Amino acid sequence: MIEKKCLDHSEAKRIIDAIETELLKRKKAAVIAVSDNQGELIALLRMDWASVSSVLIATNKAWTAAREGKPTYDLGQFARDPQTGFDMGYYGDRRYVGWGGGIPVVYEDQVIGAIAVSGLTESEDIELARLGRDALGING
Repeated sequence: MIEKKCLDHSEAKRIIDAIETELLKRKKAAVIAVSDNQGELIALLRMDWASVSSVLIATNKAWTAAREGKPTYDLGQFARDPQTGFDMGYYGDRRYVGWGGGIPVVYEDQVIGAIAVSGLTESEDIELARLGRDALGING
C-alpha cells in the first residue's frame, strides 16, 4: 500500500490568508491557487480586480508544480535553454506552464501539494508563493 501525505483545506486556507494579507498591504490583487499532491485544486482565491485570465494560469501553475515537484520558473528556464530546451508541449498536457509563480510544497521528501500566484510580475508571483509556503513552516 502506498501512503501519500497531502495538504488539507485548513492548510490551504492558511496559505491563501497569508498571501492575501500581504497583497492587501501592498494594495495589489492576484489569484492564489493551492493544489493537492496530484495538482488538483483544493482552494482558489481571485481577489477583487485580479484578472480573470489569471484564474486558469494560477491553477495550471499549481498543477505543474505539484506534478513535476519543481518550481514552474525552473521548468520554464529549462525549456528555454538553447541547447537542452524543448517545447513545453512535449509534456503531453496543455496545463503544463513554465511561468514563474508555482512552487511545490515538500514535506519529508514528498510533494504534498503546490502553491501558485498569478497576476503580478513573475518575481512577485514567486515571492508571494514562497510566503504562502512559509506560513506553513515548511522549507521544502
